[in-house]
Amino acid sequence: MGFIDELLSSVVGREVSPGEVVVVDVDVVYAHDGTAPLVVDVVERELSLEKLEAACRTYFFIDHLAPAPHVAAASVHGKMREFCRKHGIRLYDVGNGICHQVVVDEGIVRSGMVVMGADSHTPTVGALGVYALGVGSTDAAIAMAYGKQWVRVPPTVKVTLTGRPEPGVMSKDVILNVIGELGTDGTMGKVVEFHGSTLKFFSMDSRFTLTNMSVEMGSESAVIPVDELTEQWIKARGLTLHRLIDYNPSKSPFVDEIVFEVGDMEPVVAAPPDVDNVVAVSEIEGEEVDQVFIGSCTNGRLEDIEVAARILRGGRVSKGVRCIISPASRLVYTEALKRGYLRTLAEAGCIIAPPTCGPCVGGHMGILAEGEVAIATTNRNFPGRMGHRDSKVYLASPATAAATALKGSLTDPREYLRGWWT
Repeated sequence: MGFIDELLSSVVGREVSPGEVVVVDVDVVYAHDGTAPLVVDVVERELSLEKLEAACRTYFFIDHLAPAPHVAAASVHGKMREFCRKHGIRLYDVGNGICHQVVVDEGIVRSGMVVMGADSHTPTVGALGVYALGVGSTDAAIAMAYGKQWVRVPPTVKVTLTGRPEPGVMSKDVILNVIGELGTDGTMGKVVEFHGSTLKFFSMDSRFTLTNMSVEMGSESAVIPVDELTEQWIKARGLTLHRLIDYNPSKSPFVDEIVFEVGDMEPVVAAPPDVDNVVAVSEIEGEEVDQVFIGSCTNGRLEDIEVAARILRGGRVSKGVRCIISPASRLVYTEALKRGYLRTLAEAGCIIAPPTCGPCVGGHMGILAEGEVAIATTNRNFPGRMGHRDSKVYLASPATAAATALKGSLTDPREYLRGWWT
């Protein structure tokens, strides 16, 4: 049994096994402006409900097309606001940030919870020791309506990361290396459980990147069991663990166990058109880019903004390059403002955008034209992801993206981090 099996056993009240289908109480359920409209339709048209049993555990976010770039989006936002008023649902309106970041900023999600979000990257919050499942809008609507949902107890793959990352190698580089090795369907239908000595070198910000990107190799979910860092992170925010899981990974018969030596890794990119098309930055340095985007639910956290500011401090974004910075939440934005990171980035010629998913999904605030090339700290690079189908997107760490903004072409960031990075 993996960590998720133990968690689900605690929720159900008996030992459960991988492959078994069980009904569980859902601690938190959420949706955003890309998925909430169908949630509303299911509740109002299919279920015809006037009351939602889990309204107090339900959250809506306006984050994908935020602020609204056109009337259609504004109409969706209006529909969400009306639905939330009617049912007493907490709405995080435009400017609050990306759902997966806000739920941890606000202490909505805590260790030991069962969380369902109507978005594929909900497993991001699994870094806190949470069973976080990305579900369809209909499943989210049922969870909101009744406070319960069925799940299939998943098999677990243990991914062990060993060694200390070299200076300039971020958790984004590590997870891209893992995806490059396992492929986009390498953990299909399974939970990835991270272990290993490398984790002690990663902050919670870095860990969220690992669980976020695990979705891109087909994972049903991803989790990092609660450890000392998790407990410190929770305690520093005046919170407590929601559910304490007595877990011993050494006794768990994982469906597969894979070990990666992180000390041998270097900065990489996922080259278009697939996230598992991973190559070392040093091998393709020099390809010119039109746009750099640093943000999203993958790498829009404070640590990511800080790294970008360190690299761009005193420099200037290369002529002809657009560099867009979008903190993942209002909390990240204001803290980056207080610490001077955003001023540094603005003075370097960056465009500071509000907290939004817009550029990542090709919705607004950074849509690519035909033939344009971008490097982004996001999680997907299939054709048309960030704009025109004939544009190209390289996925990279914030360090690589910032170094590329300075040079105007794909650049290894390590030369800019000597003397600072530890």
